[in-house]
Amino acid sequence: MISDLLLVSGVAAVAVAALMVITTIAARRAGRFSVVDTTWGLAFVAVAISSAVLSVRVGTSGPLPWLVLALVAVWGLRLAIHMHRRNHGAGEDPRYAEMLGDTPFGKAALRVFGIQGLAAWLVSWPVQAVAVTGSEPMWWLVAVGVLVWVVGVGFEAIGDAQLAAYKRSEDRPPVMETGLWRYTRHPNYFGDACVWWGLWLVGAATVWWVGPVTVIAPVAMTYFLVHATGARLLEETMMKRPGYPEYAARTSMFVPLPPRGGLVG
Repeated sequence: MISDLLLVSGVAAVAVAALMVITTIAARRAGRFSVVDTTWGLAFVAVAISSAVLSVRVGTSGPLPWLVLALVAVWGLRLAIHMHRRNHGAGEDPRYAEMLGDTPFGKAALRVFGIQGLAAWLVSWPVQAVAVTGSEPMWWLVAVGVLVWVVGVGFEAIGDAQLAAYKRSEDRPPVMETGLWRYTRHPNYFGDACVWWGLWLVGAATVWWVGPVTVIAPVAMTYFLVHATGARLLEETMMKRPGYPEYAARTSMFVPLPPRGGLVG
């Protein structure tokens, strides 16, 4: 099983690396690093495809790798399409501009694409592990994992749609604070975290070692979303917007909670 896992993990690493090389070329041509936001979701889809196909090669194929592929594909393709539409024709994301400054392209590319490629490979460990665990899963835990995944995709998709509608409105208020955004300042990031906790639960439903060994994946994803490249970094820019500090004072940053001081609007 260890040799099979090394094979699956190695192929996943190659797939992610290839995508990041392509993204580096695209970033050079576009003159901005935010193109990696589109690749992020596609990297997980590539890992899920290679892992499901290799599950047949290593002789442990069952329905679970293909279920995981379907879940990852729905999430990853939706996210990639959304990010491409959002960033197409736009300038550099302020997060990357502030983080990279005047860093030379080669060094900056390694910092952005190398780190994100490594992060995608790490976070996809549960997807890789499912490919080599051929035992009958605990279907009740699979169901719980799928339910958490559904909640995550719902938060992410609805939050993105509400924000897009807000941006299209000509008479919008200074800060978006309706719908899911009245309960959390980052419903899309919270949804993203739920997606990966759900996928981890699905993977952990196979054999005992998958859960403890791969729990670092959803933990790492949650850390990235809250502290590294997600909410905290975005908040540094948003806090400069009129009305946002007041919104932040009454609204949970990540986990959805009732607004402090009651509902707004």
